[in-house]
Amino acid sequence: MLTLKTKKKIIEEYQVHKKDTGSPEVQIAVLTEQIKKLVNHLKKSPKDNLSRRGLLKMVSKRRTLLNYLQKCDEKRYESLTKKVGLKTKKKIKN
Repeated sequence: MLTLKTKKKIIEEYQVHKKDTGSPEVQIAVLTEQIKKLVNHLKKSPKDNLSRRGLLKMVSKRRTLLNYLQKCDEKRYESLTKKVGLKTKKKIKN
């Protein structure tokens, strides 16, 4: 779990406008931070299968949001993945 201070800091850093808390950028950034914390937890306790299931759900949710952002606005997607530190998928041209 992220602390309230950490979550507020992430929201302020990635928000699109002043009162933004739900844009894809903010949601992806918060999920990424939660995923990092959970991965560290699972390295310490590898038998925690409930946490592993939660991690898989978070990764799936983040992937869905990233796909949405990539479809809607390629520039925002590229800048966000660089800022957060995620690998990008190469888009196949038809």
